[in-house]
Amino acid sequence: MKLIVAYIQPERLTPVKQALYEENVFKLSVTNALGCGQQRGYHESYRGVDVEVNLLKKVRLEIAVNAEFVDRTIEAVIKGARTGNIGDGKIFVIDLVECVRIRTGERGQDAVG
Repeated sequence: MKLIVAYIQPERLTPVKQALYEENVFKLSVTNALGCGQQRGYHESYRGVDVEVNLLKKVRLEIAVNAEFVDRTIEAVIKGARTGNIGDGKIFVIDLVECVRIRTGERGQDAVG
């Protein structure tokens, strides 16, 4: 079992969800996030004052999958999120030690589904 955490551009959420659905990955959590990476933010003028905006809007996806779905989930996120520009995002793959479905008490791969 793995937990796939991806940070993507907010406007790429719909294409990423569509790509995941095509790969039969339906269970995910979505959170709004702020962050910066290589693009380092930008400058804008607010009431005549130059302001550096270095925390940009991102979307954080968390997707728990069984081992046979890891590669196809990663490829689906890349397919939906990639524009070829700086700021497309990052994907992290983390070992998932345990999963428990609260409703039924199922554990492990059965709980991930």
